[in-house]
Amino acid sequence: MGSQSFFWAGNLKFLRKRRKLSQDMLAENLGMTRAKLNAHENGHSKSPAIEDLLLCADYFRMSVDTLLRVDLSKISELKIRDLEAGNDVFLSGSKVRILATTVSSSNEDNIELVPIKAKAGYLGGFGDPEYLSTLPVFNLPNLPKDKKYRMFQTEGDSMLPIADGAYVIGSYLSEWRLAKETPCVVVTASEGISFKMLSFQAEERNFLLRSLNPVYAPYKVPAEEIREIWKFEYYMSDEFPQEPLTLQQVGIEISEINRKLGLLQGGNL
Repeated sequence: MGSQSFFWAGNLKFLRKRRKLSQDMLAENLGMTRAKLNAHENGHSKSPAIEDLLLCADYFRMSVDTLLRVDLSKISELKIRDLEAGNDVFLSGSKVRILATTVSSSNEDNIELVPIKAKAGYLGGFGDPEYLSTLPVFNLPNLPKDKKYRMFQTEGDSMLPIADGAYVIGSYLSEWRLAKETPCVVVTASEGISFKMLSFQAEERNFLLRSLNPVYAPYKVPAEEIREIWKFEYYMSDEFPQEPLTLQQVGIEISEINRKLGLLQGGNL
């Protein structure tokens, strides 16, 4: 098996520690000796036996291909749970992309920040853990642990009252068939990063992107151009949102403008 097992040792150790098991405990659960397990974890077993591979795959509920070819320490806890739930790309043949992420020292998913100045680089680096490691990261308390979050800085006034330069936190969507129009950060091959109201048009295999600001016309993007979708969860801004004017207030403002215009015209007579 040779080079095929280059992630095997690290993955086995990672999964054991993730379950907070000692080598003795895992070896007993697997029905193998601690010495054999230690050899696997430390890379001394260059060609692990097929029965050992299948034993570990069944125990950790992942395919042999995943254990051998995917560096599990580089993907999110959410994605690992997704793999354990049976959504393993190697098991099911699905096209679910393994989401690149960064983790804290306690193995918790970070929230990566994508500021305006990083938007151009993000389109080419969103799937690269090394690129993501260059972004600022932080954590927020009390967020549900079953979601992966990322923060994006908005640009422009298309989503007023959310102001230009606000920070939007989105949760990663692996299933794109939205049941209704939803505010989302959308990463596309042609548009880059956009924050829009998003709806899926199944018949045309398109997404309709709509701005809250009616000055901007809605537009369609083919599904194959979509790279990522992050569902709106929260936003932060240092600008207080403006209260929309009522029709009565608009009428008062117009009357005041007409009054001042009348005064100016009267003064010029």
